Amino acid sequence: MNIALTQGERARKARGISAVLSYLELTKPRITSLVVFTTASGLWLAPVQPQRHTVLLTLIGTALVVAAANALNMYLERETDALMPRTMHRPLPAGRMNPSLALGFGLLLAAISLPVLSLGVGLLPGLLASAALVIYVLIYTPMKRYTAAALLVGAVAGAIPPLIGWTAVTGRLDLPGVLLFAVMFLWQVPHFLAISLVRREEFARAGLRVQPNEPDGERRARRNIVWYSAVLVGVSFLFIPLGVAGNVYFAAALVSGALFLGHGVHGLRAKTGKRWARNEFVASLGYVTVLLAVLVVDHAYSSSTWAIALPPREILRKQ
Repeated sequence: MNIALTQGERARKARGISAVLSYLELTKPRITSLVVFTTASGLWLAPVQPQRHTVLLTLIGTALVVAAANALNMYLERETDALMPRTMHRPLPAGRMNPSLALGFGLLLAAISLPVLSLGVGLLPGLLASAALVIYVLIYTPMKRYTAAALLVGAVAGAIPPLIGWTAVTGRLDLPGVLLFAVMFLWQVPHFLAISLVRREEFARAGLRVQPNEPDGERRARRNIVWYSAVLVGVSFLFIPLGVAGNVYFAAALVSGALFLGHGVHGLRAKTGKRWARNEFVASLGYVTVLLAVLVVDHAYSSSTWAIALPPREILRKQ
């Protein structure tokens, strides 16, 4: 009897852990972590040092709204996910969770996150988060079935989080914040086109439109990777004349940008296949991580040096 009871308790515990992991999987933790990182970049690069509660509420609110978008996306795409090996083991297509629970979970996260940002941080960050949620869930997700141009719509939603961080501190849209938005928007195009080149058959099987599956689409996708990467690298240098970054960032942006763009250009060769596309996808992640990390570090160093050089009264005047 005691053994049976112990086994029953273990089974219940295992089911509980499995349920928790399924809910966590709905949030797409890796994507959420990257988005929170970009939001933190916006917070850090703002011209005024944010208060601790602003930082905390902004990061929590952004993480929750991104998790809500991901959960609702999985709910809407559960049938599509079942057709692709990459996604068929997610909680909904695998039958590990009732779809109504996923829908309720996503709506609950949205109901919590938007007031946290709107009331706890500011109206503008809350509006930006609301726009990103609506664009991603209600426009981008269904649009993927009809046109490859959905990528650009999704890129708008994915580029908003740095603006959430910036406006949480400043309360307004400024050129450096918009530049962060532009960098993240441009970056997402080669990033997604690379993975669509790798998994074009899966997307076709699931009925999702991607450029590589269009007539002459693979060649155009490779060219777009180069064009968007070139514009991205060029735009990344604009942080320097705006006074957001200095020489360290310039060197990092130059080297990482040249490597990233060079790898993209290499993909124009006829002999390059899926291996190149996989490496391009990985390279895009490395590039944006290095770019934002060095931007934040260089900005912090430049700001501290600048602050030491100025008398206290001048520091207050600048702020």
